[in-house]
Amino acid sequence: MAARPAHVCPELEQQYSPSRWSPRMSADDVIKAHVKALRAGTERARGLAQTLLNVPYGEGDGEKLDVYIPSTNSLDVQLVVYLHGGYWQFLSKEESGFMAVPLVDKGVVVVAVGYDIAPKGNMDLIVSQVRRSVVSVVQQYSHISALYLCGHSAGAHLAAMVLSTDWSQYSITPQIKGALLVSGIYDLLPILSTYVNEPLKMTEEVASRNSPSRLVPQLKISSSRCAITVAVAENDSPEFRRQSEEYYKTLRDSGLDVTMEDVANTDHFSIIEQLVDGEYHLTKHLLKMMGMT
Repeated sequence: MAARPAHVCPELEQQYSPSRWSPRMSADDVIKAHVKALRAGTERARGLAQTLLNVPYGEGDGEKLDVYIPSTNSLDVQLVVYLHGGYWQFLSKEESGFMAVPLVDKGVVVVAVGYDIAPKGNMDLIVSQVRRSVVSVVQQYSHISALYLCGHSAGAHLAAMVLSTDWSQYSITPQIKGALLVSGIYDLLPILSTYVNEPLKMTEEVASRNSPSRLVPQLKISSSRCAITVAVAENDSPEFRRQSEEYYKTLRDSGLDVTMEDVANTDHFSIIEQLVDGEYHLTKHLLKMMGMT
C-alpha cells in the first residue's frame, strides 16, 4: 500500500493547515508568534519551578521528560502530563513547560514529554513512546495523588491514544483522572491526502489503528472513570471543529464522562498559548477538573 495517495486534496490541505485560519496574522507569522509564546512561557516556568530536565523514560535519545516541581512539602501532589503539538514533526518538550506557570503555584507537578518527531519517529513509535512515558511517570512519582493529561493538536491526538491504551500489555495501569484535549485530530485518515503525511508516511492501516475515534470501545475499558474535556477554538478550521465535535459525541454516546468546550475568541494557537495565564478559561477549567477551585 502506498504511503501517500497519488492525489492530494487541495480542500483537505487547506482545512488541515491551522495557520491559514487565524484571523490575527498571516500563516507564517502566526507560527512564529506561537513558537515565541511557548518558549517565553516555558522560560517563565523554569524561573518559577524547580526543574528536572531530560529525565529518561526509555532508551531512545528522544525519550526524555522535563519535570516542573512546585515548592511544596505536601505528599498529596497532583500531576499533569503535557503532550506537545506540531503535527508529530515539529516542536519539542523544550517549548512545552509554559502551562506550569499557573499550576506550580497551586502545588501541581507538570511533566512535558519529549518524543521522536517525524521523520525519525513514525506514528506507531510515537504513540508507543507517549504511552511508556506515562507509565514511567507513574513509576517514578509514586506519591502523586492524581494524574491528568493535557495535549494540544497532535498532542491531543496522542493524549487520546494514551486514554485508549490496553494497559494489560504494560507493567502497570495508570489511573488517569482527567484529560484536557485541545484542538485535536482524532481520525487520521483525512490527513493521508495532505502534506502532513509526507514525513509520517502512514498507510491507511497505520492511520486506522492510531485513530482515537476508532478506539472508543478500548477507551471505555481503560479510562471509563476519566473526566474528559474536548476543547476546540472558535477559529479552528471547519475540519478541526468537526473532528472535535464528532469525537465528543462518540464519547458522550458511549456513556463516558465528557464535556465540550468551544472557546470564544481563540484560534488553533492562542487556545493553548493562554494556558500560561491562571485567569484563562481553560486554565480555570483544568483546575476545576482537579478540584482546585
